[in-house]
Order: sequence, then structure tokens, then C-alpha cells
Amino acid sequence: MTYSHHNLCHFHQEDGAGYKLIADEVLRIDAFNPHIAARVVAAFSNWRCFDTHRQTLMRKELERMLASSLSSDVYELVSKSLQ
Repeated sequence: MTYSHHNLCHFHQEDGAGYKLIADEVLRIDAFNPHIAARVVAAFSNWRCFDTHRQTLMRKELERMLASSLSSDVYELVSKSLQ
């Protein structure tokens, strides 16, 4: 379980700030610990289960992460989430 699951109310804020925060942390952590970053990015794996607005926000963060230089572990999870 990732730390985003401990506070779902804030992770799923209507303005997308929770998604941006977690995506920022994934990118930061991936630079020094790809295995932990891969666990954290799992919070985005079920983005299609949410309302259209939140889907759009989560997809935006997934695409932003994909456009970054990711480790192979995180790249695989992010790209599979977007398929």
C-alpha cells in the first residue's frame, strides 16, 4: 500500500493537487530508488475507475511522468497504466 492510500480524501482532491504531489514524488524518488517509486506510482493504476474529471487529471500526471526520464521499472508501470 502506498502512502496515497492512507489519505484518499486529499489524494483525490478536485483540483488534482494530490495527483500532482504524488507524481512529483514518484519523479523525485525514481532518481534514487526506482523500486519504491514503482510502488508509489501504483496509486495511479486504477485511474479509469473514477469520474471523468479525475480521470483527466490522473491521466495528465501519468503522461507527464511518461515524458520524463524514468527508470525501466516506473516506465513499465506508467506506460501499462496508459494502455
